[in-house]
Amino acid sequence: MTGTVQEAAVARIPGSKSITNRALLLAAAARGATVLRAPLVSEDTLAFRTALTALGIPVRTVGEDDASWEITGSGRGPRSDARVWCADAGTAARFLPPFAATGHGTFVFDGSGQLRARPLAPLAEALRRLGAGVEGGGEGRGDGEGGLPLTVRAEGLAGGRIALDSSLSSQYLTGLLMAAPLMTEGLAVEARALVSRPYIDMTLALMRHFGAETTERDGVITVAPGGYRAAGLAVEPDASTASYVFAAAAVTGTAVTVPGLGRHSLQGDLRFVEALRRAGAGVEIGESATTVTGTGSAGLRGGFTVDMGEISDTFMTLAAIAPLADAPVTITGIAHARLKESDRIAAVAENLRSCGIRADEGPDRITVHPGTPRPARITCRRDHRIAMAFSVLGLAAPGVITLDDPACVAKTFPGFHAEMARLFPRSGYPEALVAR
Repeated sequence: MTGTVQEAAVARIPGSKSITNRALLLAAAARGATVLRAPLVSEDTLAFRTALTALGIPVRTVGEDDASWEITGSGRGPRSDARVWCADAGTAARFLPPFAATGHGTFVFDGSGQLRARPLAPLAEALRRLGAGVEGGGEGRGDGEGGLPLTVRAEGLAGGRIALDSSLSSQYLTGLLMAAPLMTEGLAVEARALVSRPYIDMTLALMRHFGAETTERDGVITVAPGGYRAAGLAVEPDASTASYVFAAAAVTGTAVTVPGLGRHSLQGDLRFVEALRRAGAGVEIGESATTVTGTGSAGLRGGFTVDMGEISDTFMTLAAIAPLADAPVTITGIAHARLKESDRIAAVAENLRSCGIRADEGPDRITVHPGTPRPARITCRRDHRIAMAFSVLGLAAPGVITLDDPACVAKTFPGFHAEMARLFPRSGYPEALVAR
């Protein structure tokens, strides 16, 4: 491995969106005041925070620059009617309706056109089977598509046992699990065809942090009733976001360290660095930090297949740099990525082809072949991860790649372009990526 940890640039990665929004809900469901330290401050987390306040949960800033948030929960579900705007935040649309269903009142959830197009039917149907009055959520369509607007008429939930189709998203299961301690009998869920298992492990760990009792046996996750207790939490840096600086180190032949992401991280997406290791980068995962040292694009290896189904938010990062490898790279297990902010498999394939790169796609896979990118304008589809992934390719191909919507990164990392320019000052970034 070239370089050393001491020589590595230290990246400033914001807090995990997945942890921030889960912790916001768990704190809202707990009795007492919880302080979240270093939460992610972005469009999605601010939308989630605003949605909680619409449900009657006080959230206030502590300190300067949103360094901490204090959430005061009542230990129960919401108790007054509310209209809740979820904006583009899929987590708000999937996590908050089950929480509302444990309360009392009529709650109307809606969001942007992009969010309205995302599937919600399995969650809505599960809430109906648990006894909530639910209107919308793709009712009667039978295709698992669409969902918002969604109306929940709540009189509390008894709970019990339920089977849940989790083949489209793990977020439905997460929403039900987090609401379960507020149900009279708790909940036992058989999660069928579960995707993105690491996110469920994260959910359960955070639930236990807030005092919930959970067990798992023979594919059934059981959560005991009894509610939550307030518990302070420091939010880890976002491992999905870290994938871009790790990949950038790999293709520029530099070293980057992300403090706060070590071997005990709650986030499965840290496993992305193992894909970089297969591609020839040096990887060191320590107790409290991870460092990636690259060989440069000339040393990037391909010729392998990797299943990224459990870390699908990072598959675009690998696919975007794969043209620089010395042999094709195939990514499998990612069918559910077609149902995110965009059809991410199609978006990556189309943008690579615009760059003159051969990309073969199937229902749950993509194969990217080696090639030299030609000038292209990347169509971001208002998807932050498309923009950030192709920004990494732009580092390795200066002046070739531009983005049609560079500002869409604000969904999860408003300072992304500035941080990339700081970490990789010789690249001419970000001027070369701004659409012209």
